[in-house]
Amino acid sequence: MPEATFSTLSLVQSNHVAQITLNRPEARNALNRLAYSELEQVFRRVQSDKDVRCVVLTGQDPAFCSGDDVKELMTGDSVSTHPRLHAVRPQITPAAAAILDCDRPVIAAVNGAAVGWGMDLALMADFRIASEHAKFGELFVKRGLVSDVGGLMRLPRLVGPEKAAELLMTGDIISGEEALRIGLVLDCVAHEALLERAGTLARKIAENPPMAVRYLKEGLRRSFHGDYHEMGTWVSQTLGILFQTEDHREGVASFLEKRAPDFVGR
Repeated sequence: MPEATFSTLSLVQSNHVAQITLNRPEARNALNRLAYSELEQVFRRVQSDKDVRCVVLTGQDPAFCSGDDVKELMTGDSVSTHPRLHAVRPQITPAAAAILDCDRPVIAAVNGAAVGWGMDLALMADFRIASEHAKFGELFVKRGLVSDVGGLMRLPRLVGPEKAAELLMTGDIISGEEALRIGLVLDCVAHEALLERAGTLARKIAENPPMAVRYLKEGLRRSFHGDYHEMGTWVSQTLGILFQTEDHREGVASFLEKRAPDFVGR
């Protein structure tokens, strides 16, 4: 396919493997509106490229993805006013839909912090390989919000409902080693070995018959992961409510002001 130019990420293809690298290192690869849009675009592009058999998703050091860009998305005219959240039946986050709709296996090479939507992003992949620098945290509760489909659907299936509830309801951050222990990731390796480990797995998958691999992914989705579009609708409806709360505004303010929050239940 023709060369594509992105501002917040890069796409490199070789030997039937597409490597997508989030590239906002100055913001620890936080996702602003443009980054969300480009993430959706790049996965739609990969899905339409017959040459791609496997995808590696990573971040430019020092982070994998630190979630939403709080200053851009949660202050002033925030995402709370987005028409999608207030539709009669709001749809799943478009970037999440593009990733979950992709029928090529996706390997998240988690090179650093994967928190908030960054952890959900890793959970949307079929495999997660962590470096020794990786950190995982479902921080939504700290902002008075709920996670996306990664945390609510995929996390409980990987680590069990009680451990998932603990991670979701406390917002605790865990290491790559702990993520391996609880079954959140496939492997945890030295930082400098991360991309080679992910690349080796991607190439091994890409050597197999691509149609069989794609149908295997679809079979696993049907048997294990469930209807993420229905859950995505519920998430969007719920966020439309929670973005209006005092506790959400306090969660954002306390984060930006670097102080302990005072939640009031409104």
